[in-house]
Amino acid sequence: MTVSARAKKFLDENHVKYEVRSHDKTFTAQGLASTEHISGKEVAKVVLLKLSGGSYVMAVMPAHQLVDMDHVRKVSGESATLADESEFQALFPDCEIGAMSPFGNLYNIPVYADEALAKDEEIEFNAGTHTEAIRMKFADFERLVRPKICKLSAVT
Repeated sequence: MTVSARAKKFLDENHVKYEVRSHDKTFTAQGLASTEHISGKEVAKVVLLKLSGGSYVMAVMPAHQLVDMDHVRKVSGESATLADESEFQALFPDCEIGAMSPFGNLYNIPVYADEALAKDEEIEFNAGTHTEAIRMKFADFERLVRPKICKLSAVT
């Protein structure tokens, strides 16, 4: 599988400068950072959460951070749990399981981005596969996705 056609079309139609980077197969954001020889702070991982009301939200955060569910509750107004891959596989039909890009807006899923990501000029993230990543400016990501920027982790 190659870069999600939906993500590529979205970026191209919005005239965003980005780079597709091929790499050895990785299954974690920290693994991507290691393979790419970059800091985990620059790699945006996607964590899909299921809110108590039954809807999903996408938490996008630096690879080295863990989601703090208390912070999510404060931001969303609902309690949240980690969504199981079997629950959300059908939501991302053009992506390998666990390799979805942080473009929740393309799948009608609200996106929360950790405030730490906003401090980086560029971010890198899975491109729908476990062997390709997209690198782009955080400002372009923010402009296109319009995530709710908030504190998602106890780590600063």
